[in-house]
Amino acid sequence: METIPRTARDRSAHGSVWSDLQGVAFTQGYVAVEGIRTRYLRAGTPGRPALIFLHGTGGHAEAYCRNLAAHALHFDTFSIDMLGHGYTDKPDYDYTVPLYVRHVAGFMDAMGLPRASLSGESLGGWVASHFAVTHRDRTEQLVLNTAGGDRIDPVALEKVRQSTLAAVDEANWDKVKARLQWLMFDGTDVHDDLVASRLRIYRDPAMRTGIRRIVSMHVPEARQRFALTPAQWGSITAPTLVLWTSHDPTAKVEVGRALADMIPGARFVVMQDCGHWPQFEDAATFNRVHLDFLLGRG
Repeated sequence: METIPRTARDRSAHGSVWSDLQGVAFTQGYVAVEGIRTRYLRAGTPGRPALIFLHGTGGHAEAYCRNLAAHALHFDTFSIDMLGHGYTDKPDYDYTVPLYVRHVAGFMDAMGLPRASLSGESLGGWVASHFAVTHRDRTEQLVLNTAGGDRIDPVALEKVRQSTLAAVDEANWDKVKARLQWLMFDGTDVHDDLVASRLRIYRDPAMRTGIRRIVSMHVPEARQRFALTPAQWGSITAPTLVLWTSHDPTAKVEVGRALADMIPGARFVVMQDCGHWPQFEDAATFNRVHLDFLLGRG
């Protein structure tokens, strides 16, 4: 296990999504994936190895606004609004892991990407791990960032479920901010622009139905049904980084270590003083560790 200290944060800076993206040559686009209008952010050079970032439950592409610039130097980099999330369409059925996987594969088809590295946080990690099992020939490398899926804690699941529903059903500043602060070790990492960006998404009337389709996975029965078996974890052939944090609110470090132990050759790294969003909370450290792995450095 490698433990990485947190990079000092400039507390004088006024954070915003736009300031994170200023100077970054990126595009926002939409593509049809089996009839589902799918939003993405893209940075980097087409033709380079592809990298797709996958956010967590109730999230959206801006979860990776602090990571696009660094990764665009080396990859054709995408951050997508997953099925039913963000500004992607919200079809009227429960969003199960196989449907998320199908949507990612369809996105790759639509963008002409035969293979890609996948980096998923929380729900995105659950989806990415299933993708790596079912689409081995299309998975270049795999990063599981405080990944969800196999652990079944009914109390924790219900807490996430209810706080997520409340953030959409009431859709006010305080509820959305509290939901975002739950993701962070230090709640002051949540800046106003991040709250405003998510609040706008959550006030979309379609989210009232969509969020219930999303949290259908936040019950023990769904976790059991779509959990990877030890044999499936052991079948992952893509080089894998399991990235955990010292203060993840969903699972202790030991859970991440046990997950890494099931994947042949997986590297296990723990980022200090971060919660469930290390790619945002400590982007400098995340980008360095993430790129060192993807580029085979160190």
